[in-house]
Amino acid sequence: MERVKINQHVSFSNVIQGSWRAKDWDWTPQQLNYYINELVERGITTMDHADIYGDYSCEGIFGEALKLSPNLREHLEIVSKCGIVLPSEHLAAANGHRYDHSKKHIRETVERSLKQLQVEQLDSLLIHKPSPLMDPHEITEAVKSLVKEGKIKSFGVSNFNKSQYDLLSKCLVCDKLHITLNQLEVSPYTLDAIEDGTINYMYKDDVKIMSWSPLAGGKLFDLEDEKSARITAIISPLAQKYNVTTTAIIMSWLKKHPASIMPVLGTQKINRIDEALQGMTITLTDQEWFDIYTASLGHDIP
Repeated sequence: MERVKINQHVSFSNVIQGSWRAKDWDWTPQQLNYYINELVERGITTMDHADIYGDYSCEGIFGEALKLSPNLREHLEIVSKCGIVLPSEHLAAANGHRYDHSKKHIRETVERSLKQLQVEQLDSLLIHKPSPLMDPHEITEAVKSLVKEGKIKSFGVSNFNKSQYDLLSKCLVCDKLHITLNQLEVSPYTLDAIEDGTINYMYKDDVKIMSWSPLAGGKLFDLEDEKSARITAIISPLAQKYNVTTTAIIMSWLKKHPASIMPVLGTQKINRIDEALQGMTITLTDQEWFDIYTASLGHDIP
């Protein structure tokens, strides 16, 4: 499988496993451990987490599975996100819904994530969402100390637009730190990050893109949705042409973009993973890519 270089210390698999729904899978640690090993055998080594997933439980679920194979950690890249607070009975400080980008919160979240995941270091830490109260200097202080202590190997953001990225990036650069990732919603259904120039802006600075909801949360398979129906009318014949599934065509569409878009898949089904991996072996023509693109737009390009 192709790798995507994040910085001099870290590279990711070009398909990433998400953990948002891991609590709902209701798996034993043994079952999850088996699944992780199946992913690694297929070349999918990057695991996406966030402290809040599963009411603050998904990282712990993953950690219990990970400890069953002591050598498994060395084959993985673990990403986690922080900065959102959700009300929870499991965490006393989570007493409301807000964003918290304070140095104290970032540090406490990372230390809790490391404990839950049962690892000593995150390969990447992302700020989950931007905040109107975001102080780039405070975030920089937190990141600087966490890198120095060896608790994170790289740093990135999620759901940041160009101005939010600039605000934080300029402060980080002063301390010789860099944003290496931006996790955005992007799919054939959701083109906002392409249309508003965010992805091009990240590409300019060699910031790699993780795509959350690359299948648009299942919308792409809802033929009662007018936009989905237009896209499917293009994708289905392509799936027949290349003898793959529509999921594979969607993955191939993302892969063709030069910005190293890495889809984050939330599935627990290994056949879905295999379909996605098929897509990484296909190269759509420019015309095929634009046919899907304009179907999503609902009109021709200028």
